[in-house]
Amino acid sequence: MWKNVEHIGIAVRDLSHVNEVYSKLFGEPPYKSEAVELEQVDTSFFKVGNTKIEFLSATGPESAIAKFIEKRGEGIHHIAFEVEDIHNELERLQAEGFQFTRPEVSKGADNKLVCFIHPKSANGVLVELCQEIEN
Repeated sequence: MWKNVEHIGIAVRDLSHVNEVYSKLFGEPPYKSEAVELEQVDTSFFKVGNTKIEFLSATGPESAIAKFIEKRGEGIHHIAFEVEDIHNELERLQAEGFQFTRPEVSKGADNKLVCFIHPKSANGVLVELCQEIEN
C-alpha cells in the first residue's frame, strides 16, 4: 500500500551553497544531513509543513547524481513515495513489468529502505519507494 509523497529529491552541484540559500528561504537550517556511500551522495533534508525536500550532491564522478547533472543540469531528480511494505511492492511491481535501477532494496538516507523504479518504466520519472527502518 502506498501512503504518501515522502519527499522530492533535487540534484545540486554545491550542497553547502544550497543549504545556505534554503536555510534563508525557509527560515531554518536542514533538519538532517548525511552521506549515502552506496549512492556516492551527500544529502540534506528540509521540512516545510509535512513536505520534505532532499537535496543531493555527488561525491564521485560515477554517482547517479553526477551523471544526472552532467546530462540535465541541476533540478528535480526524483519523487519518493512512502510504502507500507517495500519488499512486497518491489516484487509486485516487478511482476507487473516495472524495471528498477537495482533489483533489490537498499539502505538510503533519512533512516529509510529504498528502491528506485527506472524512469523508462514510469514515463520519464525516477520514482523512489521508501519505508522507515524500524529500530
